[in-house]
Amino acid sequence: MLTELRIQDFAIIESLELSFAPGFVVFTGETGAGKSIIIDAVELLLGGRAESTMVRTGSKAALIEGVFRVEDVLRDDLRLILESEDLLDDPDYLTLGREIRAEGRNICRINGRTVNLGLLREVGALLVDVHGQSEHLSLLRVREHRRLLDRYAQVEPLLREYRQAYESLGSVRHGLSELRRREQEAAQRAEMLAYQAQEIEAAALKPGELQTLTEERTRLANAEQLATLAQEAVAALDD
Repeated sequence: MLTELRIQDFAIIESLELSFAPGFVVFTGETGAGKSIIIDAVELLLGGRAESTMVRTGSKAALIEGVFRVEDVLRDDLRLILESEDLLDDPDYLTLGREIRAEGRNICRINGRTVNLGLLREVGALLVDVHGQSEHLSLLRVREHRRLLDRYAQVEPLLREYRQAYESLGSVRHGLSELRRREQEAAQRAEMLAYQAQEIEAAALKPGELQTLTEERTRLANAEQLATLAQEAVAALDD
């Protein structure tokens, strides 16, 4: 539930602060009074498209901030999202913010921390549903159908147990995959070591052979020079 809404330098609104109590709330007024601008501000708060033209004339930036009281039916869904992003502060309340600057940049915030637009939309979709002419409805979003059905059936306790079991299963599967990977690496290393051992045995190495081979390599490396010197010696003896 939206409990507080603060709007500053947005469209024709210079500064506005609203507090909402539980129950049915109605905004009335003649055309042009600014009712739709408040709805536009809420949509931006939920991740709607932002444009620099929304900033009030003469202002550097428009600021929109909303405080939501988290209902029990949404607590688990929001907790999963916020904990994964390290954004969970108060499990009972959530703050969303949007800043639109005149030069075109816009900033999204959840609980005071900067986030990307996609995450703001994901969280906003759980908090508010806008119904109106040519507006998207949650009933038309297929991914929302299961959540609505679970809420209607009042199976939240079973759903929590299922999620815990599913997370445990995922952890076990990850651990098993890691063990299999290590087993495969160990088998490959054992095969390599066995091959290297066979190569060493086939070489039939002997103690002190390294020095002998080194001397032979040196001699062979100078074989051409030795042959030339030998020929010169023979020629000198002949003379």
